[in-house]
Amino acid sequence: MTLFIPIALILSYVLGSIPSGLWLGLRFRGIDIRKEGSKNIGATNTMRTLGKLYGLIALSFDIFKGWLPVVLAPYVHSWEYLPLACGIAAILGHTFSIFVWFRGGKGVATSTGVFLGLAPLPTAIAAAVFFAVVAATRMVSAGSVAAAATLGVAVFFVDIPWSIRWVTLAVAALVILKHHSNIRRILRHEENKL
Repeated sequence: MTLFIPIALILSYVLGSIPSGLWLGLRFRGIDIRKEGSKNIGATNTMRTLGKLYGLIALSFDIFKGWLPVVLAPYVHSWEYLPLACGIAAILGHTFSIFVWFRGGKGVATSTGVFLGLAPLPTAIAAAVFFAVVAATRMVSAGSVAAAATLGVAVFFVDIPWSIRWVTLAVAALVILKHHSNIRRILRHEENKL
C-alpha cells in the first residue's frame, strides 16, 4: 500500500531523531551534554563528556539508526527509492531532531549507517580515510570532513544508481557545512584533539 511510504519515512525520521548521547547523559550520569564540551549531542561530545563507553554506545546507536531504515525499507514497499528516502529521513532526524527542538548532531555517524546500507564499499573507503586522518591529526572533525569528501567522490567509482550518487554528494556537503566552525578552528590551530 502507498500509505506505507509516508509511515516508513516518518518512522525513519523519528528513529533518526533519537538523541542517544543526550539521553544517555541525562539518564545515567545526570549530565546534559548540550551544556558540556562542544555542546553537540553527537557521539564525539558524548565520549568527551561521558567517557569512552558512553561514546561508543552513542556512536553504535547513531550508526544503527541510519542503517536500519535503509535495510528494512524494501520489506515495507517495492518503491525503488524508498531505502534512499528513508535514509535521508533518518539523517534529517539526527541533524534536526524533533526531540531537541529541531537541533541535532552533525550527521556523521547516522550518515555512515545509511551509506553502509546503500553503498558499502565507498563507505568502507571513507571510514578508512576517517581513521587515517584521526590517527594523523587526533581530530575527529578533520576525519569527519575528510571522510565525507571521500565518500562524495568514491560513490562515482562504483556501480550504484545515480540517485544515490547525487544524494551522497548532498549529504557530504551537509556534513561538511555542519562542521564549518570546526574547520575554522582547524585553520586557526584551535580545534580540540583526542
